[in-house]
Amino acid sequence: MTRSSEPSGQHSTGRVALRIIWTTVKIFIIPVLCVVAIIFGLAVGYSVLGKQPLSDVFDLNTWKHMYDLVFSREG
Repeated sequence: MTRSSEPSGQHSTGRVALRIIWTTVKIFIIPVLCVVAIIFGLAVGYSVLGKQPLSDVFDLNTWKHMYDLVFSREG
C-alpha cells in the first residue's frame, strides 16, 4: 500500500497536532525541571548540609526568618 490510500487531511492534521504537543512539551520541560531542581537543592542543602528537619524546608516561617537575617538593616 502507498500513502496515497490514506486520507491526506487526516494525516496532516495528526502531524500538526503532534507538532503542537511536542512544542508545548519542549517549552514547559525546562521551567518544570528548574523548579524541581530548586526544590531538590533546597531540601538537600537545608536537611543534609544544615542538619535540620526536612519538613522545615517547606515551612514559610523558615524562609521569612532567613530573609530577615539576610536583609535586616540592623548590625
